[in-house]
Amino acid sequence: MIVFELQYFPPISFFSTLYGETYFYLDIYDIYRKMSFRNRCLIAGAQGIISLSVPLQQGRNQQLPMNEVRISDTEKWQSRHFKSIRSAYNRSPFFDFYEDELAAIYQRPFELLTDWNLCCLEWIKEKLAWRTGILFTDSAIPYQSDGITDLRNRVLPKNFMEWKPVKYRQVFEERTGFFPNLSILDLLFNCGPRSSELLGNSDDRV
Repeated sequence: MIVFELQYFPPISFFSTLYGETYFYLDIYDIYRKMSFRNRCLIAGAQGIISLSVPLQQGRNQQLPMNEVRISDTEKWQSRHFKSIRSAYNRSPFFDFYEDELAAIYQRPFELLTDWNLCCLEWIKEKLAWRTGILFTDSAIPYQSDGITDLRNRVLPKNFMEWKPVKYRQVFEERTGFFPNLSILDLLFNCGPRSSELLGNSDDRV
């Protein structure tokens, strides 16, 4: 039983680790933790890595289960995030293929962080033709449990580059160098339909 936390357009290692698995579990009852990918994703821009962070009600220090964390509607964060994504990837080989669908997602209103993250994950799953099933825990899982492969909080903004699951051509690589294990969006926009094949050939997993 593999368990992950629910993330915002997760890093590539999330998908390479689960490649070939029949299913995995998402723990949506786990207590929200700041400085994680629960409300953050990383993309590559002309000046380096760009962090996109979803603003939350009560800020980042709340001690709530993930399924109760609410998104703050005081900022136009969706518009800002999509503009950053478009600016970073409008020169990538496959951004045009996905732009309209992704723009529609960023125009939909969401109140709960879990709903937003699930929408992003389901969209990516469809684009990758990803067959691994998603199940949900019915309660919070203790961090030391028999029969559990606990991968929650393994890949974080402070250590994400320790994993190098896939090497591919990035838009600004000649200027900034290659950044491993960014958001799955980076792989999708640069590699398109080949993304799933690359994930399956990865030897560096969580």
